[in-house]
Amino acid sequence: MEDGVAEIAPTLIAALDLFGISVFAASGALAAARLKQTLVTFSFFALVTGVGGGTVRDLLIGAPVFWVQDWRFPTACLATALMVWMTPVRIWSPRALDWFDAIGLAVYSVFGAWKSLSLGIDLLPAMMMGVITACVGGVIRDVLAGEPSILLRPEIYVTAAALASGSFVILLWLGAPLAMAAVLSAIAGFGLRAAAIAKGLAIPAYKG
Repeated sequence: MEDGVAEIAPTLIAALDLFGISVFAASGALAAARLKQTLVTFSFFALVTGVGGGTVRDLLIGAPVFWVQDWRFPTACLATALMVWMTPVRIWSPRALDWFDAIGLAVYSVFGAWKSLSLGIDLLPAMMMGVITACVGGVIRDVLAGEPSILLRPEIYVTAAALASGSFVILLWLGAPLAMAAVLSAIAGFGLRAAAIAKGLAIPAYKG
């Protein structure tokens, strides 16, 4: 598994990280747009949504907090906020936030698990770190926006993150090439979340 983790270029990993953060940042900025907030609020929502999950992950696994060490990550969040702020609202569909969030969820679940594995975290905790990386930013966004947290709604969300993260770790454990494992796992997670958005799929709630 270590060989598979090492075979991907660091520049590609950094690009994947920036992409996931930018997509999550867009979902945060769109939440601020729904509330008709100022550019300052757009920027704050974009930043905490983009880096929130990764920050918690790094603190838990004892790694340096990634965005404090690299100016590109907060810059990507702020630039995304500005882009959304300057874009006419009519081009965004009412469900744009959900779709941006779904993309970020899939990508960041895989990336969070990969980073944890690369730092020597065991398989099951690494899966969980992938879920935390993908979900915490969205939870913070919902709390700031005064909306019910996605965690408290029955629709499939954390399950999609767990599918992406778990599939990635298992495929690597089985000896799959890293690039193939990452792509297949992200597609699986996004596909499940997309089905939940489009079809309203939900997990049965506790009935007592």
